Amino acid sequence: MTTPRRSARRLVRRWWPVALAVPLGAAAGAGYAVVSHPSYSASAYVLVVPQNPGEATTATNFAQAYGRLAGQPQVLAVAAAETGHTRAELETLVSGTTSPDAPMIEITGTGTRPQEAAQTADAVARSLVAFANTSSKDTNVRLVTLAPAAEPDKPTTPSAQLDVGVGGAAGLLLGALVMMTRRRGEPDAPEAAETQATPDAPAAPSTPRPRTEEQAAAAAEPEAKPKPGAKAAAGSGR
Repeated sequence: MTTPRRSARRLVRRWWPVALAVPLGAAAGAGYAVVSHPSYSASAYVLVVPQNPGEATTATNFAQAYGRLAGQPQVLAVAAAETGHTRAELETLVSGTTSPDAPMIEITGTGTRPQEAAQTADAVARSLVAFANTSSKDTNVRLVTLAPAAEPDKPTTPSAQLDVGVGGAAGLLLGALVMMTRRRGEPDAPEAAETQATPDAPAAPSTPRPRTEEQAAAAAEPEAKPKPGAKAAAGSGR
């Protein structure tokens, strides 16, 4: 019967890659959260207003269209001059999202400082409003700034909890792969131990082969011949 100590040793020998990789991965995630530069996000909101009452659906459709234009060069060119960033930099720092059932556009800006993130979002929102309102007579909608961006209180990234969780998950995956590789390359230890512990079985008795007719006759022939002593006794009796 397997003792508890032997079971513990077997578990340690099998699962040590996972037990080692998970803490190391979590520690690596925590280290990344400490040394990485913080990034802040701020959002400004733009509302699409129909000029004719009862055209809320039209305003929602135009909000979807203008939300896609928030990251286009014709909108970012004006905002780039205001923020000091190049147009290529703003393409990576700004994004526009919309709602399927509301005529509203969310302009999100990112930066290394809270003030930079808010200024970037407000600049792109103002540029989008100015660009869209030049065509208000054709579209019958106007864009107005609903709420300017507020400076965030804490960075969006890095997140210590998220980075530690991602690092631990990566360590778990790596440890599982190492464990699977080791198990494929090694024989099954319990079966080998049982094979070594099993005593040698006694050899099975050999079954005698059946004799042929010639062999049977050759074996019976000496018994049929009379012995020399028997012949002498028979001669004296005569």
